[in-house]
Amino acid sequence: MVRLIHDDMYFFLLQLCLMLVVARIFGELFKRMNQPAVVGEIIGGIFIGPSVFQHFMPDTFSSIFLMHPNSTMAMDGIYNVSLIMMLFISGMEIELPMIWKNGKSAFFISFLGMIIPLSLGCACGWFLFDQFGISNPAFRPAFTLFFGTALSITALPVIAKILLDLKLLNTKIGSLIVTCAMMDDFVGWLLFSVVLSLMPVTNGASSSPAIGFTILKTVLFAVLTLTVFKFLINRLFVFISSKKGGPAIAMTIAMGMCFIGALITESIGIHAVFGAFLMGVAFGESLELTERSKDSIHQFVINVFAPLFFVSIGLKVNFIANFSLTLTLFIQVVSIISKIVGGYIGGRIGGLSNYESLAIGFGINARGAMEIILGLVALQAGLITPQIFVALTTMAILTSLTSGGMIKFFLRKDLFNKSLG
Repeated sequence: MVRLIHDDMYFFLLQLCLMLVVARIFGELFKRMNQPAVVGEIIGGIFIGPSVFQHFMPDTFSSIFLMHPNSTMAMDGIYNVSLIMMLFISGMEIELPMIWKNGKSAFFISFLGMIIPLSLGCACGWFLFDQFGISNPAFRPAFTLFFGTALSITALPVIAKILLDLKLLNTKIGSLIVTCAMMDDFVGWLLFSVVLSLMPVTNGASSSPAIGFTILKTVLFAVLTLTVFKFLINRLFVFISSKKGGPAIAMTIAMGMCFIGALITESIGIHAVFGAFLMGVAFGESLELTERSKDSIHQFVINVFAPLFFVSIGLKVNFIANFSLTLTLFIQVVSIISKIVGGYIGGRIGGLSNYESLAIGFGINARGAMEIILGLVALQAGLITPQIFVALTTMAILTSLTSGGMIKFFLRKDLFNKSLG
């Protein structure tokens, strides 16, 4: 069994301390500029990663991050646990009753806001596959669906924070944007579970029956999670309430369910994050889960594990060496136009005005954390190149930075237009 000796432990703690401090400094700096903290945390990671720190101080960078493989392995475990826990709390944000409540408008916006970028992304992934620099042709089907999913997903946590800052979260437009983000996230992670099942095995071949069986098990697990597990979680909280259990017990149960879900999907050949996400949906739907308990779990993950994960992104890839202007511009244009057009058309069909529909389109265009998580999982699986990951991360950052301002602009235009009418 591998053990952390004195030097390993020293550098493990040094990495942990450095990453948390940098994440907090850059996150707070961006929050003061009314921008999502996650963007600051990613940029902080780029500064202490190979893009900047290693470039200017290679020996110091190497001694901290590269020369002690056991501490790096331990930190990699922290990254993966952080990723799993983040998907769990993202699942907790999904409110299934709200999806039904918003009815026709939400359906059209969500459907078209997903199907247009999904279709365009799949078409680009298939017909331009050779241009993306992926050497293994057996990856074409998986990459095609991945690229479509990556262009169509929305970042619910970032959207909710933007709307909260704009004081729009409880308005008609805010409710529609959040509902559509929920639906897109849910469908997006279902699609990504299919992407992972399409990944060829190491010899470059892939068995169709095995893929079909994996997808069947995944669908079965999803159904059981949202029915049986949801019922059991609810009954468990009824029991806890009768014993006057508080947030501490709720957090223990939450983490246990999170890791059980991750363990199940990992065992059936799908990435652990999908199981954690589904368990988060079931957990968050419990009628007996108090807001205090939910907030405690959220704060625990978002203030400790999430910053570590987002800073780690800058450590995994050299953003300067792997930056391709052509690829980045292509992904920016295709993803932004398709998402905004889908949201706009859906809004118009759903009975919204021109400016309201444009505000919706820019609202669901924020990709943020979910896009980056999706890209990182694909990068770790060997499905995409570092250049594609950098381009997707850049797109996620830019769309998150611009969404709030554009929503505000078009809603003001709509208000002005209606006052003239």
